Amino acid sequence: MPTIIQKRLLALQDSKYKAFQCKLTPTINPKTVIGIRTPILRKFGKEIAGTADAEKFLRTLPHKYYDENNLHGFLIQAEKDYDRAVSLADAFLPYVDNWATCDLMSPKVFKKHLPELLVQIKKWLRSGKTYTVRFGVEMLMSFFLDAEFKKEYLELVAKIRSDEYYVKMMVAWFFATALAKQYEATIPYIQAHRLAPWTHNKTIQKAVESYRITDAQKAYLRTLKD
Repeated sequence: MPTIIQKRLLALQDSKYKAFQCKLTPTINPKTVIGIRTPILRKFGKEIAGTADAEKFLRTLPHKYYDENNLHGFLIQAEKDYDRAVSLADAFLPYVDNWATCDLMSPKVFKKHLPELLVQIKKWLRSGKTYTVRFGVEMLMSFFLDAEFKKEYLELVAKIRSDEYYVKMMVAWFFATALAKQYEATIPYIQAHRLAPWTHNKTIQKAVESYRITDAQKAYLRTLKD
């Protein structure tokens, strides 16, 4: 018997969008995809946030549908209490099974608690779980590559070794972004080939594709490919 929230989600289905989503997330069983456009799902999340139904939904894991997981992520993203946002993320991350659900979560409240967040990020990076590690790298990339940047944050990510494609891609994304934002601090990691070969080359590829990196920097980066 579908829950109240499941019934409402099923009523928002867009079959054409479902086909599109299935192509974007090949690791997901198509039978679990309802097919709800992101703006509509995000709006629904805002509508139910804080209600008794939403609270029950957040406590009910695992979910049946991919779209339920994305809704769960949007509810975490909207959480305004830092401790609760972390608690909800910790409870949910073990059930995240795809890059799209992982990447949509970036709670704004995290920015107001960077010292505590850094401690939490280090725990996520040590977890050994694909999407928990990916989430940790993403949070480091989102909140610690600008004014709060320290060289030690590059080291945290450079030490990650994984055979998981979605971890390697996030590490490459992190370093490509670091090259765009903190080039002088980051380029020694590329010069010294500190990353695994595949990740090293993917970092250079993504950096060369970036409009935030100069033509001269791009030309130099191409000479550093393995």
